[in-house]
Amino acid sequence: MTDAIRYEKGQDQIVVLTMDMPGQSANTMNAVYREAMAATVARLEAEKDSIAGVIITSAKKTFFAGGDLTELIKIEKPHAKAFYDMVLGLKAQLRTLETLGKPVVAAINGAALGGGWEICLACQHRVALDHKSVQIGLPEVTLGLLPGGGAVVRMVRMLGLEKALPYLLEGKKVTPQQALQAGLIDELATDRAELLAKSRAWILANPTAKQRWDVSGYQIPGGTPSSPKVAQMLAIAPSILRSKTNGCFPAPEKILCAAVEGAQVDFDTAQLIETRYFTELTTGQVAKNMIGTFWFQLNEINAGGSRPQGFAPYVTRKVGILGAGMMGAGIAYASACAGIEVVLKDVNLAAAEKGKAHSAALLDKKVSRGQLTAEQRESTLARIHPAELDADLAGCDLVIEAVFEDRDLKAKVSAAAQRVVGADAVIASNTSTLPIGGLAKAVPDQGKFIGLHFFSPVEKMSLVEIIKGANTSDETLARGFDFVLQIKKTPIVVNDSRGFFTSRVFGTFTNEGITMLGEGVAAPMIETEARKAGMPVGPLAISDEVSLSLMSHIRQQTAKDLQAEGKTMPQHPAFAVIDLLLNEYKRPGKAAGGGFYEYPSGGQKHLWPELKSRFEKADQQISSQDVRDRLLFIQAIETVRCVEEGVLMSTADANVGSIFGIGFAAWSGGALQFINQYGLNDFVARARYLAEQYGERFSPPALLLEKAAQGATF
Repeated sequence: MTDAIRYEKGQDQIVVLTMDMPGQSANTMNAVYREAMAATVARLEAEKDSIAGVIITSAKKTFFAGGDLTELIKIEKPHAKAFYDMVLGLKAQLRTLETLGKPVVAAINGAALGGGWEICLACQHRVALDHKSVQIGLPEVTLGLLPGGGAVVRMVRMLGLEKALPYLLEGKKVTPQQALQAGLIDELATDRAELLAKSRAWILANPTAKQRWDVSGYQIPGGTPSSPKVAQMLAIAPSILRSKTNGCFPAPEKILCAAVEGAQVDFDTAQLIETRYFTELTTGQVAKNMIGTFWFQLNEINAGGSRPQGFAPYVTRKVGILGAGMMGAGIAYASACAGIEVVLKDVNLAAAEKGKAHSAALLDKKVSRGQLTAEQRESTLARIHPAELDADLAGCDLVIEAVFEDRDLKAKVSAAAQRVVGADAVIASNTSTLPIGGLAKAVPDQGKFIGLHFFSPVEKMSLVEIIKGANTSDETLARGFDFVLQIKKTPIVVNDSRGFFTSRVFGTFTNEGITMLGEGVAAPMIETEARKAGMPVGPLAISDEVSLSLMSHIRQQTAKDLQAEGKTMPQHPAFAVIDLLLNEYKRPGKAAGGGFYEYPSGGQKHLWPELKSRFEKADQQISSQDVRDRLLFIQAIETVRCVEEGVLMSTADANVGSIFGIGFAAWSGGALQFINQYGLNDFVARARYLAEQYGERFSPPALLLEKAAQGATF
C-alpha cells in the first residue's frame, strides 16, 4: 500500500482511508494519487466481504485541493486521447468506490474544492467539520475548466439542473453551514473525533446504503430537460449566459452543455459527455491563459515575488488617511476590516464622519446578509476615528494621502502629516497619475515615501499598485507590500513614471474608444465590440464613470509638468472629442448628469442619442474585428512599453495588474499573455497593419520586435 492513501481497518470492520500525498502541503489529483487510488480501490474490492464500510478523510489541513494544475496546463491538443483515457480511468475508480455495495462516507476535515468535492460526491454520505477554514465548491470555471471528475454528472443528479448550475457555472464556494442548508452535506461535526464518530455511526446504521441515482426508479429533482419547467429555463439560459460571457469564456458554455446533455442519458454516458468537454477545455488556449495567470502568477505575487528580501514581515498597527472622500473612505474600510486602527482625517469633522458612514453602510449590508454579527460590525466601526486636526495622526506608522489629484495640495497635506508622525512612519500617496518622485519632495526623508494606488470602489477592487519612487527604500517597499497583503489585497510593484502602469494602459483603452467615435465609428459598435473583446465595460461608459473633466484636468497637470521639464505634451486624436463634449456640449460625465451616455432617473442608462448625428459617418465604419483589436492591441502595446522602460519588472505583475486593475480581457490571461497566446510574430504583423490603418501609436515597440526575432515570449 502506498503512503499517499493510508488504509486502516478497525475492530468494527470499517476501513478509514486517509489521504496524505507525500511531499505536498495539499492532496491533489496527480499521478501519485491515481496510482494510490487504483491500489486502494482494488484492495477494497478484494476485501469487501469482510468490510462494514469506508470512511475517506485527509491528514492535511485541507481535505483535498483538486486537480494538479502543473499537470493540466501542459496538456496540449496532441495529448487529448491519452488525457481523455486517463480521466475516464480516474472516474472509474470513484465509480467503483460508490458502487462497492458498502456504505462510503466522506469525513470532510478541511476545504474540499474542485476534485476534492468530486471525491465527496462519490460517497453516499458527507459529514463536514463546522469550521471557517472548511470551504466546499467547484471553482474550476474560474480557471477556464469544468469539474472533470464527475461533479457535473453528480451535482445535477443530486440537486437537479436549476439548483446545480450556479455551483457549476459561478464556481461559488460555501461554508459548512450553507452546504448543510443546500443539501450538499448531511451532517456537521465540531471536532475530528466527532467527525469520525458520526461517520462510523452512519455506516453501522446504513449497511446497504446506495447512491440515490443508483436506486431503480430514481428521477432527477425538478425534472429532465424535456420537462416543461426545466425546458422553459433552458430556453433562455444560453442567452443569459452569453450576455455574461460575451462568448469569450468557453468553460461556462461547455458546463451548460455537459449538464443538460448528461441529464438526458444514463450515468455512464453522462460521464463520457463530461469527459469530452473537459478534454476540449483542458487542451484549449483559454484555460492555459487563465490557469497561468489566475493560479501560478497570482500565487507568485501573493507569495511575495516582487517584495524585497531581507526584511522581517511588518505589521501595520495604525494608519492615518488624509481625505475622507470615496477613495479615503474605502481604504479606511479595508484597513478597519483587517483589524488596523484608522485615523480618517478631512478638512472638518463633518466630512470625516461622512467618510466613516461609508464603512457603516457597507458593514450594515454584511450584517443583513448574515456575513457579520452586530458585535463584529461595532468593533470594526470602532477602529475608525474621524479627525480634523493633524495632531490626531500621532502614533500612525503609515499615512496614506487620498486627496484630489493636485500636486500642491498633496504636498501640503503630506508634509503636515509627516511632521506629526515623525521619522519612522511611511508616507504614501494614493495618486493614480502623478509621479511619486515629485510628490516625495514634500517630506524630509524621500526613502520613506511610496505610492499606494488603490482602485475604485476600494471594497470591491482587489488590486493595489505599489509605486517605488527613485528614492524609495527597499525597506519602505517591503512595508508597503506587507500592508497590502495585511488588508487582503493583491500587490503589484511598479517603478515610478507618469501614470505608472495601470493608469497609462487604462488611458490607451479609453482614448482609443473615444478616437474611434471621433473618426465616425458608430458608438454602439464601439461599446459592444469592447465587451465582445472581453472588457467588462465599453470605453465610452467607463470614461463617463471616470469623468471627462477629470481626464481633462489630468491632461492639463501633465502638460504643465512636462513644460516645466522643457518637454511638450504628445497629442492624441481623443483630446479633441473630449474637449468638444466638455466645452461645447457641456457633458462632463456621469456624476454631472451626462456624458457619452444619458442617465435618466429611475431608468436604464443609454448612449446619448445625439452622438449619432454629431459623430457617426456612414463611410467610416470599420470591421468589428478591427474595433476589438484596436482596443486590446493598444493596451498590450502600452504594457510592452512599460516593460521596456522598466516601469514593470515582472510578467506576473503585468498580467495580474492588467486584469484586476483595468479589467483587461480575463480570458486572455492578461496584457502580456494576450501577446504570447496570439503568437509574437503574428502580433507584430497585426500591429503593423493597425499602425498603417489607424496611426503610429500601434507600431510595435523595439522590445517586442526583439523578442519576436528570438522566438521568445514574455
